[in-house]
Amino acid sequence: MPIAKGLIPVLAGPTGSGKSDLALRLAGHGGLEIVSADASMVYRGLDIGTAKPSLEERRRVPHHLVDVLEPSQPFSVSEYRLQAEAALEAVLARGRLPLLVGGTGYYIRALSEGIFELPPPDPQLQDALWKRLHSEGIWPLLEELRARSPEDALRVGQNPRRIVRAVEILRRTGRPPAQLPRLEPRFAYAKLILWPQWGWLEARLRARVEQMFAQGLLEEVRGLIQRYPQMPTALQGIGYKEVAGYLRGQYSLEQAQAEVLEATRAYAKRQYTWFRKEPGDVTYLPRGGEWAWDGLRTWLARSFPCYH
Repeated sequence: MPIAKGLIPVLAGPTGSGKSDLALRLAGHGGLEIVSADASMVYRGLDIGTAKPSLEERRRVPHHLVDVLEPSQPFSVSEYRLQAEAALEAVLARGRLPLLVGGTGYYIRALSEGIFELPPPDPQLQDALWKRLHSEGIWPLLEELRARSPEDALRVGQNPRRIVRAVEILRRTGRPPAQLPRLEPRFAYAKLILWPQWGWLEARLRARVEQMFAQGLLEEVRGLIQRYPQMPTALQGIGYKEVAGYLRGQYSLEQAQAEVLEATRAYAKRQYTWFRKEPGDVTYLPRGGEWAWDGLRTWLARSFPCYH
């Protein structure tokens, strides 16, 4: 199946907007394979807190970049880019259409806009930076980065992992990431971004957090900590960090639930801010509800007439 206009479709949007369900539904109508752009779904065992598609759903529709790492393993955007582009190429070679799906805007931007050629991580330096971040918060490190590169400070936002990585690179090389050589993208992309009204999304987020705890998020995190005492990257995920704090006696279960909801709401708002400035071939689907299905199929048929 040739790819129309050399493009690869992207389905993105804020957390809770229904990307995974829509992608599965869409794949059931044609020869699609899903390539994940989610920073937490790469980890095995992080299932409930990531709303990961079930094993049965993944048997029915091929998924890539899901369950590829142990929670104790670090994973950088550079590594994601390499694996994602290899997956996209393999799907195309089989004559099928890859659909890039996820809400990690940094991953999507790395594929569609290119990425800076970064050195491999230095675990020892990163460990020292994490200790400082935990004791002093993100702002001293973020200000250190902003003083040298406002561009990088804006790019990393308030994401602790990205802040630590950017400051690590700055200290090791003497240059911020934005001043390093850039690797150009291998493919072109057409992006559909789900853009629901906030009231509709917020109600879904509340229900989603309640459902995660009802499904056993507490037991999932307890088991992960027992099996993987050292999993600094995976434990930064929303839901996992807050429940781990409860299990370590930092606050009550009720407070942990409130913290997960607030972190989820704040993340969704940051995603709106990020995707509002998404470059390239971008279409936004406003409002919420069944509208998304019809809009998604119309967009895909228009942009990718090979899809049926």
